[in-house]
Amino acid sequence: MNHDEVLATFDTQMRRNVRPDGPGARVERTATTTRQTGGENGWNGVLWSGLDAESADAAIVEQVKHFSELGLEFEWKLYAHDLPHDLPARLHAAGFTSEPEEALMVAEIGELSTAVVPPEGITLREVTDAAGVELMTIVHDQAFDTDGSRIRAQLLKQLTEAPDTVVAVVAMAGDVPVSSARMELPLDADFAGLWGGGTVPAWRGRGLYRALIAYRARIAAERGYRYLQVDASDQSRPILARLGFAQLSTTTPYVYQPRS
Repeated sequence: MNHDEVLATFDTQMRRNVRPDGPGARVERTATTTRQTGGENGWNGVLWSGLDAESADAAIVEQVKHFSELGLEFEWKLYAHDLPHDLPARLHAAGFTSEPEEALMVAEIGELSTAVVPPEGITLREVTDAAGVELMTIVHDQAFDTDGSRIRAQLLKQLTEAPDTVVAVVAMAGDVPVSSARMELPLDADFAGLWGGGTVPAWRGRGLYRALIAYRARIAAERGYRYLQVDASDQSRPILARLGFAQLSTTTPYVYQPRS
């Protein structure tokens, strides 16, 4: 895999020319930015920017104005290769708060194992309805110690109105959900995105994360995608590297909360 070429393709398909990631979301493009407005339960933010020292501050002001007028918190999804180099400092000066850096990791699906081997006593169940989404939410709340209500609402809407754009799976130990993940399947793109992979503490270190990646990789291959993409935390980065993913860049969320 040519890292520079794949990164350029990723920037074009998944950032500059990205489609809305769910029902009700809209994407707007200018010469210097691409943003999505997803509403109260969707993702809101700037996905791509092509800025320089002269245009950066005005672009930041415009995005703050747009989302603040809607009363929406939003994220500026900044990548390490984005310009200008002092954009992080400009975002901080404008009132954004940075969250932990993640690694942009990509693998060619044809080079990954798609043999799904869950641990003994575990079954994988594809999520297609509200009951399955509720099981995923239980896992999310325990795995990440955060409120999964927004993700619950977003996934329910997506499964109902655009089921071909997402695959969700939950790992069950008997009747107990212990791990879950989803995959976004954007139209007219080479990349399928892996999101939300989490395992409850008592079941970590047993191969569930790897099994869920293989499960989704198999489906992505069947649907004609060439690459899998992950925004990886420090915990998942080494696992993904062992499975064949390469780090192409890093991405840091810069979050802005509208002033009341």
